[in-house]
Amino acid sequence: MKILIVDDNPTNLIIIREILKKENYRNVTSVSSARDMLQELGVGEQPSVHKHAASQIDLILLDMMMPEMDGIEACRIVQQYEHLKDIPIIMVTAVGDSKKLAEALDAGAVDYVTKPINKVELMARIRLALRLKQEKDWHKERDQRIQEELKLAALVQNAVLSLPLNEEDFSVEALYKPSFELAGDLYAWYPLGEDRYGIILLDMMGHGISSSLFCMFIASVLKDTVNTYVDPEKVIQELNRRFSQLHIENRLVQYYFTAIYMVVDTKFKRIDYVNAGHPPGLFYHEDGTVEQLTTVCAPVGLFDKIDVTPRTLSYSGEGHIVLYTDGLLEAVEGDQEAQLAYLTEQLKGSHTMDREKIHRLFFDEGLKQEREDDKCLVWVSLKEGESVDED
Repeated sequence: MKILIVDDNPTNLIIIREILKKENYRNVTSVSSARDMLQELGVGEQPSVHKHAASQIDLILLDMMMPEMDGIEACRIVQQYEHLKDIPIIMVTAVGDSKKLAEALDAGAVDYVTKPINKVELMARIRLALRLKQEKDWHKERDQRIQEELKLAALVQNAVLSLPLNEEDFSVEALYKPSFELAGDLYAWYPLGEDRYGIILLDMMGHGISSSLFCMFIASVLKDTVNTYVDPEKVIQELNRRFSQLHIENRLVQYYFTAIYMVVDTKFKRIDYVNAGHPPGLFYHEDGTVEQLTTVCAPVGLFDKIDVTPRTLSYSGEGHIVLYTDGLLEAVEGDQEAQLAYLTEQLKGSHTMDREKIHRLFFDEGLKQEREDDKCLVWVSLKEGESVDED
């Protein structure tokens, strides 16, 4: 515990030092001017220098009236530095002017004592300031630990996302930008054998830790669910059943997620899908026509049981499918209809994903949004291949 005394009067320095010494505060240093104080704190030096200096000071006893620079001005300067502003400053003053004292507190001082110094009052105010400083330091360290843990959790969460897949007649990849360290979007795809692929994109309600944890739960059961049930109707119903099993006492918020799950069969050139309350996917045919993969049932998790009606699309030649979360639409101005029209227009043309163009249009940092949301886009390229009759 280190205390810095700032006073141009040598007698005052001796008095305060002796008071602190008798109270077993022995790590005390003193300077005779505000400029010396700033130098002691390393203000004006390299950032690494004054951050180290600041970390050594736990409290400043600062005389208000000094030549060249008074305590109020010095206090204002200290408050300009993020790494210094948490050091508690107690003003020591002979001035009884309430306006001056208010000015000192507005400048960043946490308290004041008046001259002649009363030992009991001084120590009470020092103990209070140091106690508050310790509590603030504890909260900062805890917040730092939390941020480090969130970053680690984000790495784990990112690790469960599927890597790009590129086959002779099929490829799939994604662009993803979470709004926070932890996000509520999840995408995955799985080869199912016999030239079939299961693809899912989901968007958990809400943001932050809670939605991320729910996402991780879904990720933990997703692969087994898709490989066991395969069929879109059964997969969505099973995910709804598993999600509904999460009984949370005193739950104030109803958690749920929207999702599109599809099975792409490149051998028979058909797509079976279920859209559970998700923004419509876009299916671009070879001839330039676009079909929307619209909602067929309620979001997953809202009800114990949901009625699901899967839909089937067929294609020939080449094409591409675009799935996205609503955060992508929010990057576009206008109402939902205008946003969807713009998205549909911008993503037509080549069946190969133009990552640079899509990033510029929808993921660029310079885009202005009232509310930043997770953004995710999944692009499925359907390549030329021989079709096989189901008969």
